[in-house]
Amino acid sequence: MRVEQLEYLAAVTRLGSLRRAAEELHMSQPALGETLRKLERELGVELLERKRSGAKISLEGQDLLPHIAAVLDAVDRLREAADTQHRTSRTLRLGTVNAATVTVLTPAIREFRTTHPKIRVEVVADRHDGIQQHVVEGAFDLGIVSYLRDDDLPPGLHTTELLRGRPVVCIRKDSPLTAHKAITVTDLLSCPLITMRAGYVMHRYLHRLLSGSTPSFSYTADGTEMSKLMVAEGLGVSVLPDYSVHGDPLERSGAITYRPLSDDNTEFRVMLQRRYTHATRTPAQDLHAALIRQAGKQRIRPPR
Repeated sequence: MRVEQLEYLAAVTRLGSLRRAAEELHMSQPALGETLRKLERELGVELLERKRSGAKISLEGQDLLPHIAAVLDAVDRLREAADTQHRTSRTLRLGTVNAATVTVLTPAIREFRTTHPKIRVEVVADRHDGIQQHVVEGAFDLGIVSYLRDDDLPPGLHTTELLRGRPVVCIRKDSPLTAHKAITVTDLLSCPLITMRAGYVMHRYLHRLLSGSTPSFSYTADGTEMSKLMVAEGLGVSVLPDYSVHGDPLERSGAITYRPLSDDNTEFRVMLQRRYTHATRTPAQDLHAALIRQAGKQRIRPPR
């Protein structure tokens, strides 16, 4: 039994239907229903009354509500006590795919430090699926993850959009490709290409973009930061979201620049994720707010 299952059942009770609870929790109705079926099997009690018109809490479920409320209240008190205990000296852990690290994450941490000088922030680079799992389990307080525009958002997590952007080709400032206003797939295939390993959204996007075609030579990097360093060292070019290149120290210093892809309207989104929490203000929520404020200041300008 997981606390989230009890929270989901409480949401169904409060909102009066499975459908409305699924909407509030940003889950699909079938996923929410299956999660509660697992709880029913574990407890041996039919918690929901299911009809063609929808599902609502059953009489047996209503009898258990006082006990469920007591468990959730105890969990809230535990979380509040832990937050209070560590408010003046603790570590926040944030997982990131290194999207917009310099332009959003770094200034947000700087802002956060002005009001929470004794709280350490540990930034952990990981892949998309690993970050989401760690946030769900509580190992990460926050997660920064990239999505393609039409990707489904994860159920059970509070998700806020930070940035939207387009794919660009990251190149050295002295590359012949700087003479192009936009770069075609044919241009890409003629250059050594630095790609992401599986598990990153850019790996999935590039596989779709190239449609099975093979570049003249390719490297595989673990994340955008390594990709930009390899481009700066002249090893090849890389396809990255514009917000990962614009404003980077290597771009500001003139070591790298970028050009748009020809005839490509793909859109990427950077999402900030955390677990649903109680109303008490926490340092993690303050860092969450700082990230949103810094993201609001970002504007991608044309490359030089």
